[in-house]
Amino acid sequence: MNYQNPNTLQAVILDWAGTVVDFGSFAPTQIFVEAFAEFDVQVSIEEARGPMGMGKWDHIRTLCDQPQVAERYRKAFGRTPTDDDVTAIYQRFMPLQIEKIAEHSALIPGALDTIARLRVQGIKIGSCSGYPKQVMDKVVALAATNGYIADHVVATDEVPNGRPWPAQALANVIALGIDDVAACVKVDDTVPGILEGRRAGMWTVALTCSGNALGLTYEQFRALDARTLASERKRIEAMFEGSRPHYLIDTINDLPAVIADINRRLAEGEMPQSINGSPCSMR
Repeated sequence: MNYQNPNTLQAVILDWAGTVVDFGSFAPTQIFVEAFAEFDVQVSIEEARGPMGMGKWDHIRTLCDQPQVAERYRKAFGRTPTDDDVTAIYQRFMPLQIEKIAEHSALIPGALDTIARLRVQGIKIGSCSGYPKQVMDKVVALAATNGYIADHVVATDEVPNGRPWPAQALANVIALGIDDVAACVKVDDTVPGILEGRRAGMWTVALTCSGNALGLTYEQFRALDARTLASERKRIEAMFEGSRPHYLIDTINDLPAVIADINRRLAEGEMPQSINGSPCSMR
């Protein structure tokens, strides 16, 4: 048997918050702020957004490792936060997240139609998230009531290591019966999610406007003037630079043009791991 490059995409692996649901990725960020506040430690929305895309325990640990947050914790408790302290915050975070996830469960406008267009092409829809399964089950159920059901879902605590490791993306490959990782594209609004896709050997698409990096509601995004939007895109693209996404787009609704371009490149023999140039912007 001889190896042959795939010549068309077989699957899209979608993130959830900021990608398919919850424009602006507000559900997780606000709950981090509230969970820390219950321990008398103030964390801003901007600080909470910093490690977004990681598993939630790791996210809290990363926040606690930031010098300014560690100092606030020390003033409250006389010590910097240990792993046990991180676990205590995480255990408070979880019920808050489950309780309030429905407040930010709306599908991103146009996402359902876009995903339907992909399915018509025979593309399978995988998904993964920084949410643990207990939260993910509720997110999935809420999305189903709005018409979105992915072919497979992998929560961060269903694999040995969550993002930025590639395990969740690769678990989708196995479950969906994909025969080559180069026939997959990972779509995400966070740097850890893009690194996950890169490390899994997939094509990667970073979302600049619907997710954590811009952090606006759909209405606020639509109200931005052209100059401000261009400036924000430039800032966010710089944030993603080190993770080396293959494509940059505003929202999932720009994805069909990316799929067509990847299929063209695959047919010409290009592979995701062999491309080192600047990402393509498809808007």
